[in-house]
Amino acid sequence: MKKENYLGVDVCAIDMEKALSEIDVIIKNRKPSFLVAINPEKIMKAQKDEKLKELINSADLQIPDGIGIVYASKFKKGDIKKRVTGIDLMQNICDMSAKKGYKVFLLGAKPGVAEEASKILMERYAGLNIVGTRDGYFKEDEEVVNYIKTFSPDILFIAMGSPKQEYWIKKNMNALNIPFLMGVGGSYDVICGNIKRAPKWMCSMGLEWLYRLIKEPWRIKRMSVLPKFLAKVALERGKWRKVFLFF
Repeated sequence: MKKENYLGVDVCAIDMEKALSEIDVIIKNRKPSFLVAINPEKIMKAQKDEKLKELINSADLQIPDGIGIVYASKFKKGDIKKRVTGIDLMQNICDMSAKKGYKVFLLGAKPGVAEEASKILMERYAGLNIVGTRDGYFKEDEEVVNYIKTFSPDILFIAMGSPKQEYWIKKNMNALNIPFLMGVGGSYDVICGNIKRAPKWMCSMGLEWLYRLIKEPWRIKRMSVLPKFLAKVALERGKWRKVFLFF
């Protein structure tokens, strides 16, 4: 699979359809594999954290979750044309699992949230088999790992926030021996309606970041990462003028 590299971080040149196809193959191969959703904030954190960069690059799939990745690919004349958001991919995986009979387990979030999300997803996708849930409030990994293994899931979604969830996956994936693992951040809360997502038209235009900023003005410091990221990518390629033309 073709990957593009941004400031030392790999990102798959992949769309939703291709991502689902790759995940289907991974599940059928039965070898523990994991996916990381990539956005500019994560890449910029990796500039100061070599361990995080190594973790991201060790993933089997790195999806272009942030609109900044699409912009950066455009600068580089790359092949990433659209975002593959984590929550959309998660829901599409649930749809695929309902059709193919894959077993799913939900781990993470506050008590009761994963359970509620599982009910909503099973109502939404007829035939979906969510075999178990467990909140993210625990101290000992071994007890939770052993509990999850009793359900023998094909897919494990983990909602612990990034990069905590990715580190947890990397540490425990071999012991779990589950074919496909994916960190999903706050997706359970979005599914349950605890967190409102941007309207579809804003998501389709890559303006989800603006919706979040309007709803949560305190995010402005985090949002400032986007222009910094694009500037670094452009400077790396000697095309800094494109940043100013773009904005």
